[in-house]
Amino acid sequence: MKTKIVLLPLDERPCNYEFPMKLFSHDKVEIVRPKKLGNKKTPASFETIVEFLREECKDASGLVVSMDMLLYGGLIPSRLHHEEKETLLERIKILKEIRESNKNLIIYAFQVIMRCPDYSSDDEEPDYYRIYGKEINELGVAVHKSRLGIESDVPVKTAMEKVDPKCLDDYISRREINRYMNVETLQMARDGLIDALVIPQDDSSKYGYAAIDQKEIREKISEYNMEDKVLMYPGADEVELTLLARMLNVLAGRQPKVYVKYTSEMAKNIIPLYEGCTLANTVKYHILSAGCLATESYESADIVLFMTAPAGGMEEAMEQPSEKLEYCVERNIAEMFELLKYCINQKKIVTIADNAYANGGDLGIVKILNNNHLLMKVDGYAGWNTSANTLGTAIAEGVDSYLNKVTEEHQRFLAERYVEDAGYCSVVRKSVTEKLPESMNYFDVREPDGMVASMVKEELQKFMEESLSSISDSVTIKKVSMPWSRMFEVNLEVEYVND
Repeated sequence: MKTKIVLLPLDERPCNYEFPMKLFSHDKVEIVRPKKLGNKKTPASFETIVEFLREECKDASGLVVSMDMLLYGGLIPSRLHHEEKETLLERIKILKEIRESNKNLIIYAFQVIMRCPDYSSDDEEPDYYRIYGKEINELGVAVHKSRLGIESDVPVKTAMEKVDPKCLDDYISRREINRYMNVETLQMARDGLIDALVIPQDDSSKYGYAAIDQKEIREKISEYNMEDKVLMYPGADEVELTLLARMLNVLAGRQPKVYVKYTSEMAKNIIPLYEGCTLANTVKYHILSAGCLATESYESADIVLFMTAPAGGMEEAMEQPSEKLEYCVERNIAEMFELLKYCINQKKIVTIADNAYANGGDLGIVKILNNNHLLMKVDGYAGWNTSANTLGTAIAEGVDSYLNKVTEEHQRFLAERYVEDAGYCSVVRKSVTEKLPESMNYFDVREPDGMVASMVKEELQKFMEESLSSISDSVTIKKVSMPWSRMFEVNLEVEYVND
């Protein structure tokens, strides 16, 4: 009999809606998700979500629930809504009802602290963020530093004068409501209605509105004596994978030990792009959140996690290869691969968090894997978006291999990671964007399927033949589409046949 786990995703993007199914659904595990969610700024129907949860949780072993989807209809709607507290407090009660209907159900929840980007764009934010986004972020930094007694480059009064008061009031009031609901969720965890809670820091930084909220939530966690039950760390789109890994570990009565191998010891102290914590601290949280235990000995480890992060100054993948010493001199790639090959020969589970760059894999690392015919001999690889997204995915791949050995689904997901993370994110996204007709742009390619999707598929095929040549005959790209009709992400369906 399969283990049934209900998933309420963060949103409908492939990383949240498809990745968990592709990695964890197989002979032993059934992941159940809603058939329909929202569409970017259009929230999912709360009534449909409630109906889904009531029906599917009755006989499930576990529930992984995005509180942003439950309360607001998705991640982007959580930044745009005008819901009253009373409405949201009624919505959150569904968790108590579900708990009472299935007292053996394990409930893991996660709830994002609203981000505050340092650029002006309304692609994922309120309309006015296109005009005042950078200024709102600047004001948040000034307010935070003022509270800490730190001199800011721009005084609070000056920064405030740059933003329309009505727009600022809308933004601040929504942050207050979201923070209020963060505390409500904390209280549900304190009352035992939620077994474990993760509060991801989405695109976080050291100072600003998001950092202020994080501090207040962290103080509440301490006040409630919940430091061992609630984890707060950088991440967002990988959390479902992390909590599913944790749930499967718990249900199996296992706690795999993870050894972390850096290509540079100095990488431990970097703060990756779009994050506000050191890499060493973040990876410890991710390991713990996945139901694993960090170990200082690779000999005793069940999973060996390799990280390609630089010794400092992380760059964007589209800028590679970097000629900076932090990449070229301070990273010992040769040692990494020597240990990686040794671990494979020793039948260790090996997974690679390719976080050398933000928003794409390290093409040099992929080249070495390809030349040595190691692409499909490792148990996991990820190199997409933020370092935290990459970490969570790579650890989840390791856990799946640890619990279920190598399944067809696992190998398909692994092959897809190379095509998407290295191929699309590091190469094809930029090249296709540069070829878009004048009627389109990075944020608007008109439709999910069509000319752009065809261009992407064609260039991904070329990438596979050139850069994934050791497996290209075994990998077929079945489908390509552009979620949210933009260039940032791609939806791939890949087939892998192991000859």
